[in-house]
Amino acid sequence: MFLIVAKYLIPKGYRGMAVFPFILVKYYKDQVNAVFVNHEKIHLRQQIEMLILPFFIWYILEFFIRLIQYKNTDLAYRNISFEREAYKNETNFNYLKNRSFFQFLQYIKLK
Repeated sequence: MFLIVAKYLIPKGYRGMAVFPFILVKYYKDQVNAVFVNHEKIHLRQQIEMLILPFFIWYILEFFIRLIQYKNTDLAYRNISFEREAYKNETNFNYLKNRSFFQFLQYIKLK
């Protein structure tokens, strides 16, 4: 994992993103934000288990499905299964040690 400050690569409204093998952050302070970095590490694990490219295809498709469902971009983003898993477990610093393979599938249920 490589942590890089890349202010202009991060979309407006977001603080960072994971693109294997990098975690890109908009602000220097997020390099030391353990919860934020753990959230992004969860995304790196998701990307690895899905062989990277299928992760991004699934992510985008699920975003559009959620957008149709919620008619709100923030709600659509927050309800993507990958994001639900990462947000729920970002404060558990042992999560990745015990995480089952394809655990994000537990979060795919429509709300």
